[in-house]
Amino acid sequence: MKSPLLSLPGAVPAEGRDEGVAAHYGDLFREQRALADGTGLVDLSHRGVITVTGSDRLAWLHLLLTQHVSELAPGQATEALILSAHGHIEHALYLVDDGETVWAHVEPGTQGELIAYLESMKFFYRVEVADRTEDFAVVHLPAGSIEEVPEGVTVLEAPHGRDLFLPRADLEKFAAEHGPVAGVLAYEALRVEAHRPRLGFETDHRTIPHELGWIGTAVHLHKGCYRGQETVARVQNLGKPPRRLVFLHLDGSDVLLPGHGTPVRLASDGAEGRQLGFITTSARHHELGPIALALVKRNVAVDAELLAGDTAAAQETVVEP
Repeated sequence: MKSPLLSLPGAVPAEGRDEGVAAHYGDLFREQRALADGTGLVDLSHRGVITVTGSDRLAWLHLLLTQHVSELAPGQATEALILSAHGHIEHALYLVDDGETVWAHVEPGTQGELIAYLESMKFFYRVEVADRTEDFAVVHLPAGSIEEVPEGVTVLEAPHGRDLFLPRADLEKFAAEHGPVAGVLAYEALRVEAHRPRLGFETDHRTIPHELGWIGTAVHLHKGCYRGQETVARVQNLGKPPRRLVFLHLDGSDVLLPGHGTPVRLASDGAEGRQLGFITTSARHHELGPIALALVKRNVAVDAELLAGDTAAAQETVVEP
């Protein structure tokens, strides 16, 4: 869905998965600094919005998700995954219950497949699942923001800020009253800085939660069974994940950032050396310069100098080997 905020002065449309909202509004670093200072907002209205209602909603979701939600208190936000039978990540949900309805936002374009899966698992449970993307827009207020939320708007409060499920018809008015508006590139740069994984960027078809540090934040290790739980338990108790997420400081002299999927190699092996991983997300940060997240083989030494394509990269550990 194309956001009406793309009509604001200076708006440059985002591409790829974030198509439909603005990449930036003419000054990427100013927008980042505003968010880091707790001011402004981010238009995430391209994200999918789903709701689950009915008296069994929490008990039912508890059976399907990696997170413990059967006793989720009204207003308490959490994140959760849906895994394949082999433990690979298929969906990531950011959700909150308002006492009557579970609200969740998901990656753009994934809500249809997610709802189809949820519908197939309803059985005799008293639940109703709905796609509310056409009616509600996700708006992000950064951590430290003192902006007041309109009455009746559901809020998902996380350590990095508040996500509002705002009626889509109110988006332009809210942005005019609570701006300045920052683009998704500023939001993504702060996400990379905070080492927060994102479905479809830090994940591929074989990613398991341990590789990204999603254990604890999105996966509860002491709840009942769910699809893929055997893999989670086996890796937790008996082994190590085959790959691990790392944070990279990139050589700032390069003009172009290495894109998603760029091979990562040992610097000592050169640009023709054996591939040990790939870039998942790269960004230009207002203080740190060019940075990235990458998924590499677990046995890569934590102090090894790396190459992202042709770009020199120094790593910081996110997930312990």
